[in-house]
Amino acid sequence: MNFELNDEQVLIRDSVRELLADRAPITRVRELLDSDQDVDSDLWKAAVEAGWTGLTLPERFGGAELGLVELALLAQEGGRALARGPHLGTALVGAALVDEGEAGTAAEVLPELVAGRAWAAWAFAEPGMAWSLDGVRAVARRDSDGSYVLDGVKTAVQDAGGARWILVTALDGGEPTSFLVDRAAPGVTVRRQRVIDPTRTFYEVRLAGVRVLGGRRLGGGPTAVQRLLDKGSVLRCADALGTMERLLELTVEHTSSRVQFGRPIGSFQAVKHGCSDMALTVHGAFAATYYAAMAADHDPQGQDAARAVSAAAAFTAEGATEVSGRALQLHGGIGFTWEHDLHLYLRRARADAVLHGDAALHQDRLCALLTGASSDTRR
Repeated sequence: MNFELNDEQVLIRDSVRELLADRAPITRVRELLDSDQDVDSDLWKAAVEAGWTGLTLPERFGGAELGLVELALLAQEGGRALARGPHLGTALVGAALVDEGEAGTAAEVLPELVAGRAWAAWAFAEPGMAWSLDGVRAVARRDSDGSYVLDGVKTAVQDAGGARWILVTALDGGEPTSFLVDRAAPGVTVRRQRVIDPTRTFYEVRLAGVRVLGGRRLGGGPTAVQRLLDKGSVLRCADALGTMERLLELTVEHTSSRVQFGRPIGSFQAVKHGCSDMALTVHGAFAATYYAAMAADHDPQGQDAARAVSAAAAFTAEGATEVSGRALQLHGGIGFTWEHDLHLYLRRARADAVLHGDAALHQDRLCALLTGASSDTRR
């Protein structure tokens, strides 16, 4: 498989990196650490103008109709820059509406998302449960008028505070199914969560008797939800990859300039080996992530795509932990001081190691896919 980016993909990567360097430098990231805003309004406006919000959506809705590989490039650059913003969550919800939503709902919602007049968030994970189909406990009950009533609690819902729409995964007849919920609907309560990663915003979403029109129930059932989980896992891998790349760069810069015993510490063999190990992990994460993205673009329902996604997710989850730990070790105590930027990347990497399922969950799933056995991921 050819992992070289084509000219269009290189242009996307470079333009995203340039935009983030201009609109979201590390100084701006720090300014927003204690902010209640899900988005930086200036960055969001620029992102909409650059077409991020419609990158993978069909042209008939104003999108560019590109693939998961291109969206992964956007996620990777976001990780490098510690960028915040709802464009990735919006893209996932948009993809679900295109694939499984009713035509009327898609026609109503997608143009709003592409134009940046609204954004969306996906509420899947639940407190204390695995980030898998087995971990869904929220329930949807069909009412006599054809609508649905949702009850449950969701956690780690990114950018839900200002979202116009929340895609909620709940059990309908015992099977995970997704429902498009109006953020302002009666019974929806959103609470900001304090998490290890201050560069992004996460929320708890409570649903108490929330009524959803029948036309906003997405089709596809568990199979469609799993495909969306896989897409989310690839984007998490790409964000972690970008974070690991920057951790490596910061470490090389530090070890090249930090002098001990009259010479840069990067000249010592043990330090060289440490940086080499980091580089090997970064290169492996790149290969695993983009193979998974390419496989998902080629055949999203194929077994190869499913295996590739879990392999990448397991590798990058462990890799993010290893690279961040080695970066801190080679920086010494300065790496976790508030004034140094390294600790922000450490926090981002640690969060990415568990979002959309940790390494153990994806290892279990990969074993099940390879052997044809069923796996119980409810731990």
